[in-house]
Amino acid sequence: MNTRSFAAIIGTLCLAGCEPSKVPVEPQDYKSIAQKLSQNSIIIDTHIDVPYRIIDQWEDVSKATETGDFDYPRAVTGGLNAPFMSIYTPASLEKEGKSKERAEELIKLVKRIANDSPEKFAIALSPDDIERQFEGGKISLPMGMENGSPIEGDLNNIQYFFDEGIRYITLAHSLSNHISDSSYDDNKFHGGLSDFGRKVVLKMNQVGMIIDISHVSDAAFWEVIDISTAPVIASHSSARHFTPGFERNMSDEMIQKLAENEGVIMINYGSAFLTSDANRYSSLQDQAWEEFKNQKELDGPDKFGSAHGGLRDQFDTDFARSHPYPFANLDQTLDHFDHVVKLTGSVDYVGIGSDYDGVGDTLPTGLKDVSSYPNLVEGLLIRGYSEEDIRKILGGNLLRVWRAVEAVAQQ
Repeated sequence: MNTRSFAAIIGTLCLAGCEPSKVPVEPQDYKSIAQKLSQNSIIIDTHIDVPYRIIDQWEDVSKATETGDFDYPRAVTGGLNAPFMSIYTPASLEKEGKSKERAEELIKLVKRIANDSPEKFAIALSPDDIERQFEGGKISLPMGMENGSPIEGDLNNIQYFFDEGIRYITLAHSLSNHISDSSYDDNKFHGGLSDFGRKVVLKMNQVGMIIDISHVSDAAFWEVIDISTAPVIASHSSARHFTPGFERNMSDEMIQKLAENEGVIMINYGSAFLTSDANRYSSLQDQAWEEFKNQKELDGPDKFGSAHGGLRDQFDTDFARSHPYPFANLDQTLDHFDHVVKLTGSVDYVGIGSDYDGVGDTLPTGLKDVSSYPNLVEGLLIRGYSEEDIRKILGGNLLRVWRAVEAVAQQ
């Protein structure tokens, strides 16, 4: 029996309720299969923040870079074929009226990456593009717009950005905007979507733009699900089950509803999205800072660390030394994939939305950059997933949703 069929049998047994980790297969077999599977499958990661990383200081990511989580050599090593380049617009730019301008700048950067290295990269506008470029040995660069602020109240801008290459829009970001309330913002003044936001959802369906509900409030999510005639995605969210009270992740009920509507949740790799310990770390740090200020009777600018040569910066450094950041690990990341599969009864509704270059130095051990997808695949194999199921998680599920969105637009 070859290793391919053996792995498939393990996956079948797992669905029947066995404990695949106890099946006597040598670890090196999993590693070898994982390497081959990573190189022979289409791997789509729906959220990588390369454009914002290089907007102020250009780096040629077609070569090995000393900073960041993404470059071409590491992507090739990891088998990454289609990283969605995040066109991220900070929420603060909406009031300044500069959101659209910033989005256009970032789109130009992505096109520059592809134009400067046409033998390595190519813009992708459709699932067919990704599959063709995969066969041609090129890394596809589809684009997703993180934050709907650049729409700037004009529905025509949805078609404009589609024509520029954008294939999904995250409706909001860290603040509620003119489209949707944000999960991060206490000021949820729409109670979900705005009137204009409801029109945005319908227009995106008509154009063939994927709707992304990462970052939106729970109420906004339920409105999107009720309104949209096409499946939607969470481009970089994880399961709230492991981070109680963290609205930025999806609740069990939301994940189940997303699946009922044939959508996909793409698991975010940020440790704060994966474990409650990491999720609480910043709050504990802020609490310790408040206690420190009270002890030292600091007030005024001191609380921002500006009066004494960056007092807050020094405090944070000392705190990190005495309270090391609780990085998530590979197994805790895999738990989120398992949880979605268990909730929905299928592997069809989960994928990868790592947030590389977007979550700073909070990535899990074993998943520190884009060279590490084989580690994820090996972990899935060890947990009993079949090769067919893993291919769906790596890219097949997102391609299915994308084609469904295209089909709705054609109708």
